[in-house]
Amino acid sequence: MKAIDQIDVNGQATETILGIETSCDETAAAIVVRDADGTGRIVSNVVRSQLDEHAAFGGVVPELAARAHVAWLDHIIAQATAEAGIALKDVDAVAATAGPGLIGGVLVGLTTAKALAAALGKPLVAVNHLEAHALTARLTNGVAFPYLMLLVSGGHSQFVLVCGVGDYERWGTTIDDALGEAFDKVAKLLSLGHPGGPEVEKAALKGDSRRFRFPRPLLHENRLDFSFSGLKTAVRLAAESIAPITDQDAWDIAAGFQRAVTDIIGTRTRQALERFSMEFPGQQARIVVAGGVAANKAIGAALREVTQAAGAELVIPPPALCTDNGAMVAWAGAERLALGDTDRLDFVARPRWPLDSDDMGLHHGA
Repeated sequence: MKAIDQIDVNGQATETILGIETSCDETAAAIVVRDADGTGRIVSNVVRSQLDEHAAFGGVVPELAARAHVAWLDHIIAQATAEAGIALKDVDAVAATAGPGLIGGVLVGLTTAKALAAALGKPLVAVNHLEAHALTARLTNGVAFPYLMLLVSGGHSQFVLVCGVGDYERWGTTIDDALGEAFDKVAKLLSLGHPGGPEVEKAALKGDSRRFRFPRPLLHENRLDFSFSGLKTAVRLAAESIAPITDQDAWDIAAGFQRAVTDIIGTRTRQALERFSMEFPGQQARIVVAGGVAANKAIGAALREVTQAAGAELVIPPPALCTDNGAMVAWAGAERLALGDTDRLDFVARPRWPLDSDDMGLHHGA
């Protein structure tokens, strides 16, 4: 195999990072190169979805997810290095998601990374999954600090001020369900299929969003938090009031639900941008959107409308890099490695690991 050139165009050393992601139901590995000037490029990015394994259950089964990671991770890593044209010994560090996530899956990826780091004599970087999402836009778009991140996924819905690597301030979060979870539950309630987000979006395209007027929880409160539990309950009550429910009924309910969601996201984003402008006067506000829900076209349209009105910059990485993948983990590892931040092999996997916790700074695993 031919190793990746270890010198960039300016004659400076580059860093080649293997990233491993197993926090939920994607088994992923990638090779990412970070040049000395801070720019990066994805050399390979391999993701194996477990949708087929979990489809019959209407959601992710943690035990099945962990078993699938065990069965496939070695093959995925081999494919990632083969596509990059390198051997494992050529990487400069091994990065892996160490939390938050389904603990069985996290343990599979982190343990594999520890074994590789020990066998190869390479540094280990234990990556916070949320930080990987937060930093992806620096890989894809070269976004400079500070910026806002709106993370909307199956497990998280929050606004985070990203001031630097390891330097985060949470401005708002969900007080109950995450938005992706709400999409999944609505899809299951309406028998639309799994995964819920894309299925609800497809159904909403055929529905009348004005037929059902669903609540917008917390919308008029002066805070940046979200609440989707009451909205989900209103959807359930609407569905139960119709018997039998037809396809058109389901489409109309999905459309009403999605319209409520876009109103909530749009309003909260406008408020977050206003706060950013107050705290950073004279600087153009920019917001990065991450997580699987970022692929929803209606939400994307609402965000573009709000950011254009505010004169702010909206950055949405490509859909494949918004959902869970190894490239984002590798890049987060590269960013931390550039600051001399590596971890010991006894780093403990974490099912919960808030992005704004006290141990997100340098040498967080020491």
